[in-house]
Amino acid sequence: MSTKTKFFSALALAVSATLSFAGTAAAAPVHNIVLVHGAWVTGAGWKPVYDILVKDGYHVSIAQHPLTSFNADITAVKRIVDMQDGPTILVGHSYGGAIITDVGNDAKVAGLVYIAAHALDQGETEVANGKRYPSLTSQTKDVKKTADGYLYLDPAKYPMDFAADLPARQAAFEANEQVLTNASVFTAPAGDPAWKHKPSWYAVADADRIINPDLERMYAARAHSTTIDIKNGSHSIYESHPQEVARLIEEAAQHALAGK
Repeated sequence: MSTKTKFFSALALAVSATLSFAGTAAAAPVHNIVLVHGAWVTGAGWKPVYDILVKDGYHVSIAQHPLTSFNADITAVKRIVDMQDGPTILVGHSYGGAIITDVGNDAKVAGLVYIAAHALDQGETEVANGKRYPSLTSQTKDVKKTADGYLYLDPAKYPMDFAADLPARQAAFEANEQVLTNASVFTAPAGDPAWKHKPSWYAVADADRIINPDLERMYAARAHSTTIDIKNGSHSIYESHPQEVARLIEEAAQHALAGK
């Protein structure tokens, strides 16, 4: 082999090794996870999932958005994403899904995880989709409205509607510590959905009374999400089934940068 041939062979091997390393680095697990709560609750409900993810070595942040307007909630969650030091998995529960569908367009977001959540398409609203796929709660009219336009769940019905698979005392406490939510967030039309551009994962709550499980399945299928179905899971699956939820989030973290 001539000196020239040896040189080009060595160069080719070096380039190949560099590209291989770059590919490996690009497919490395995502370290940062941001958890986004839904309506009527705070981020505290994420604690069972948070504890598992932190134990497994992830850097986990929980957004506390005000539920006063869609734009205010978007701004609050973007603020947390901006604080991350690199690629991030964005996780949303319920109304939090509408938030991550918007914020997920941020360059730092590598993947989206929907937990019994709304994954709206452009121009859609939660109210309109809820009419197409009525939930059991909407049919029983358990959602109440204050004089100044904030919604809440009838505390007497909250355990059955929102948290049927949680311990009774815990569900009763959450019923009486609700964060009232501005009704306007449910009629805010979605913009360009991040799930059209980035990989997504979805956990369907099979016994959800807040969002019709068939609507959840439609969202997941439309987004081509990697999907799990939690049998007999209430709307509170992030609290009642933290192992399954955390496992799905970790799967997203492992595969998002590799495009699933």
